[in-house]
Amino acid sequence: MSKPIKPLVNQEEESRDLGFGAVVARESRDRLLNPDGSFNVARRGLGFWSSLNAYHTLLTMSWPKFLGVVALVYTATNVVFAIAFLLCGPSALNSVPEIGLSNQFLRAFFFSVDTLATIGYGNISPSGTAAHTIVTLEALVGILGTALITGLVFARFSRPTAQILFSRSAVIAPYRGLTAFMFRIANTRSNEVVELGCKVLFARFEDEDGQSIRRFYPLVLERERVVFFPLSWTVVHPIDETSPLYGLTDEDLRRGSAEFLILLSGIDETFSQLVHTRFSYGAAELVWNARFANVFNRRTGQERLTIDVRRLHDIERDV
Repeated sequence: MSKPIKPLVNQEEESRDLGFGAVVARESRDRLLNPDGSFNVARRGLGFWSSLNAYHTLLTMSWPKFLGVVALVYTATNVVFAIAFLLCGPSALNSVPEIGLSNQFLRAFFFSVDTLATIGYGNISPSGTAAHTIVTLEALVGILGTALITGLVFARFSRPTAQILFSRSAVIAPYRGLTAFMFRIANTRSNEVVELGCKVLFARFEDEDGQSIRRFYPLVLERERVVFFPLSWTVVHPIDETSPLYGLTDEDLRRGSAEFLILLSGIDETFSQLVHTRFSYGAAELVWNARFANVFNRRTGQERLTIDVRRLHDIERDV
């Protein structure tokens, strides 16, 4: 009878690798998550068209980049149609002298703008079958382009996203008779996030059979979920005898390229949809024997409690 084959990867460890796989855990010493929450991986070998996702890119890029892309495409489209009108010959466009456009390209370009935007001042008009054909094609492009841009703008405004601000540093300091790993978050938007949950995994390299292997450990939090998130939340992991951080020093964490991977998920009350965000702290972003400064304040004569989000990152080192 043949002997059973032992699994190459422990099932418990396999369930903790977050989907990065054993190769990443074994070979890559880079941080898994960038500070902005994006994954620190790259996909290669895909063709240009198979890897292109214009809709996702336009939906997730910043507003300045999005408006820049729209302006660039708009200008390029008018340049292409202006060249097409010029190729039809000098008599393809008729204009009155009062418009003050002696340059043929500028006249064709601004006529393209009028056509694409359906403005139609009437100062310039097409002449001939070729010019009218291009006008017909440009009118179709204008209708489709307006519909696409309108849909993208609406999708960007209506897409629920979490805008959670994380403290620049996490701290490891005395806490209720123990030591604890802590970081602080706040909602930077006026919307409300309810049923906000937090998961924190601790990753570091450990020597095993002469090899350096990245291990993942879930951290037990003092509170893993808050029903309401109106102000700020200090997430706390008590470091007791059962904690994977127990007995480790700053030097140990730096030597093991330690990283704290954080996933937040909650329900956006406005859209009633699930939103989430990611973040990570490296060993160099930990402050030992410190505590977060108080962010709460109450003005004299007012009973409303407020927080100063600008002080979310402030740390007091007098512990």
